[in-house]
Amino acid sequence: MPELPEVETVRSGLEKAWLGRTITKVILRRPNLRYPFPEDFEKQLVGQKITAIRRRAKYLLIDTDGDLVFLSHLGMSGKYTIFDAQKVSQYDLSIPDSKSAFGGMSGFDGRHDHMEIRFDDGSVSVYTDPRRFGIVKLFHRAEQEIQPLLSVLGPEPFDDWNAQIAANRCRGKRSPIKTTLLDQRFVVGVGNIYACEALHTSGISPTKLAAKLVTKAGKPTKALEKLVDEVKLVLKKAIAAGGSTLNDFADVEGNLGYFSHHFTVYGREDEPCLKEGCGGIVERIVQSNRSTFYCPRCQK
Repeated sequence: MPELPEVETVRSGLEKAWLGRTITKVILRRPNLRYPFPEDFEKQLVGQKITAIRRRAKYLLIDTDGDLVFLSHLGMSGKYTIFDAQKVSQYDLSIPDSKSAFGGMSGFDGRHDHMEIRFDDGSVSVYTDPRRFGIVKLFHRAEQEIQPLLSVLGPEPFDDWNAQIAANRCRGKRSPIKTTLLDQRFVVGVGNIYACEALHTSGISPTKLAAKLVTKAGKPTKALEKLVDEVKLVLKKAIAAGGSTLNDFADVEGNLGYFSHHFTVYGREDEPCLKEGCGGIVERIVQSNRSTFYCPRCQK
């Protein structure tokens, strides 16, 4: 599943292509993804001008001048591919709407091009999702705070999240710190890949109980302070590199990310630990049905 860096990379790409553009046509090629498409979704979006593209956790929030918010979650394999007017001119848009003209570029011969958005500048954006785990919602801006998908989310890692806030959530918590990091109520956007990476660079075992990272006075330990810093750092590095190349992820222009080339521990089972002077071997365990990679020698 795309994590925060991948979603932020997509947000940035969509912002460059969509901001200030007016939607002229929306094509849906099936009634649902993970959930049904909103009622009259196509009609409500046509004529709307895109005024902002935001990110909340792993959700894309697209604002329009009609005070609508188009929410999009990429699920396991969703992606947007952008075709500017020049590229669009190379395709035959006279074919029936039920078929995608862009399958050669978006992939799978267009079989999974479930949504197509056309704009007033002649550009087209295609949403492709083989597994159909993506989510699309539409609501008024004033209703954002009461949206069930958004109201339960914790703090953004780059905003006001800090070691004390983390300590408040860890205090008395008997679950492992790796599991805690994946809880979107603790901090949003951190998935399996970057949790493993941050724990490794922090020198913290993924099996360590979250409560052990808080003092009796409720203050963060030095280890928790370092973990918070490393979570932010590993996410920033991944954003700068364009996300990870794992499985299906590509940005809106079809470019694969580069961060996977810099993994220090994730996916490196039975390989030497990359920390200087460690000499340990990376192991893989399973936590909450997710693979965890760590070095038992330098992560305590």
